[in-house]
Amino acid sequence: LMVWLRRTTHYLFIVVVAVNSTLLTINAGDYIFYTDWAWTSFVIFSISQSTMLAVGAVYYLLFTGVPGTATYYATIMTIYTWVAKGAWFALGYPYDFVAVPVWIPSAMLLDLTYWATRRNKHMLILVGGTLVGLSLPLFNMINLLLVRDPLEVAFKYPRPTLPPYMTPIEPQVGKFYNSPVALGAGASAVLTVPIAALGAKLNTWTYRWMAA
Repeated sequence: LMVWLRRTTHYLFIVVVAVNSTLLTINAGDYIFYTDWAWTSFVIFSISQSTMLAVGAVYYLLFTGVPGTATYYATIMTIYTWVAKGAWFALGYPYDFVAVPVWIPSAMLLDLTYWATRRNKHMLILVGGTLVGLSLPLFNMINLLLVRDPLEVAFKYPRPTLPPYMTPIEPQVGKFYNSPVALGAGASAVLTVPIAALGAKLNTWTYRWMAA
């Protein structure tokens, strides 16, 4: 019974986090509609995606204890999100409506950290969490670079609930100190570490709950 409970809890957690990451991506990833706010939205996107990746990947990685499972987890999240992207596209939204985050390279760094530090949990949290926070905004900048002209998309497919103060006017030119990658990486590097620690703690709590 305990083995069954442990496995059920484990897989349920994976599914819940993966599904929620998809929903989070749909909301955080449509920054193309807020052209004036694209830089700000990208920073929020970076923080939300790096922390979401860290909490699930660290949990999953420590649960199995096998380097490589973080990448596997990020692949699950990516597949879920591409399915969601296809569903929105089928509903008539533009192909660019959901920007699929590039989770996999950051998850690979997490796996590499766990392997290189000889499966040291604390190094995974500190170094791995920092690497995820620093790298994810960099890898995801490709989403901003490859997306169709944001102004064109924003005016062609206006959000029906878009508040007046967020109506796209004209794109703001970001200076270096306003760089969404730099700001996103800085904020994410700080915030992803405690969230990675939360993923590790969730693993401990799950085992304790199952052992009770």
